[in-house]
Amino acid sequence: MRCMEELRSSSDGGGEETVAIQEDRKASASCLERKKLELNGLPDGGEQLKKALLELECDNLVEINLEFAQGITDEHVELIAEKVHTLEKINLNACQKVTDESICQVAAANPKLRSFSIYWNLRITDEALEFLVQTCTLLTELNLSGCKGITDKSLQAVAKHCRGIQSLNLTRCLKLTDEGLISLLESCTSLRELYLYAVSSFTDEAFKKFSSLHDLRLLDVCGAQYLSDEGVGAIAECAKLVSLNLTWCVRVTDVGLKALARNCQFLEILSLHGLLGVTDDGIGELAKSCSRTLHTLDVSGCVNIKRRSKDELLELFPNLTTFLFHS
Repeated sequence: MRCMEELRSSSDGGGEETVAIQEDRKASASCLERKKLELNGLPDGGEQLKKALLELECDNLVEINLEFAQGITDEHVELIAEKVHTLEKINLNACQKVTDESICQVAAANPKLRSFSIYWNLRITDEALEFLVQTCTLLTELNLSGCKGITDKSLQAVAKHCRGIQSLNLTRCLKLTDEGLISLLESCTSLRELYLYAVSSFTDEAFKKFSSLHDLRLLDVCGAQYLSDEGVGAIAECAKLVSLNLTWCVRVTDVGLKALARNCQFLEILSLHGLLGVTDDGIGELAKSCSRTLHTLDVSGCVNIKRRSKDELLELFPNLTTFLFHS
């Protein structure tokens, strides 16, 4: 149940309206007692946020979710900064009118933030990100998917100030280069999840640094056109990998796949979608180590894997349930 529901009115008079408002406030107070305010997806999210922050006690609020809430602007985020100083998690995904100014204010007011998410925002820049990570050094989760304005400066700031980061989403952050990624990988060795989907500029010079990420569980490098077997060999040293997306990493061959087979024996999800350099030989080696763990394997477009029908793959990997990961 969301914290704030649209206030109801009745044509029969003010009595029912008062009851509705009281019930609404009880629901909101109950939600705040749980230290969470969830307004995600509301068509009047901005107005509902104002009501919640102005009418209710917010001293112990630790989480606000505004994902896809409509009408959220800097004014609303600045009100959060004014009223709330205990936040540990804020989700501003798809709040596209929010800018650097209010991000800096909410970070300054909530230095104990551990999770910050703002995907699909074209207004945010390095200035806000640098201030955020300098101020909120306890961050362990950062989602910048689709924030196309950020550059290596943001990654270098994360590397300097948030070395304990565990989950980082850089999907479609197209201005990033090897320089920023290398800084990140050399400093943030506690990473468990890293999303580099559709960032095609990285090369093996950066990918070789993955060998130090001993706790990495999930890696998405879909579309990494310069990733070769050498880079995959370094990624394979992340022995705890559970999920790996190599979709359209067109330079990867059986050599890289065999390195994964030797070292990554906990793989549950693997996409090789579109890889022409992978053959039955590589898949056979993978089956020797991951036949019981893999439940998702995408070899669509791997025309040099001749035995790639569902039945043939199930002979090698009997626990497969999903055959298409990239769509």
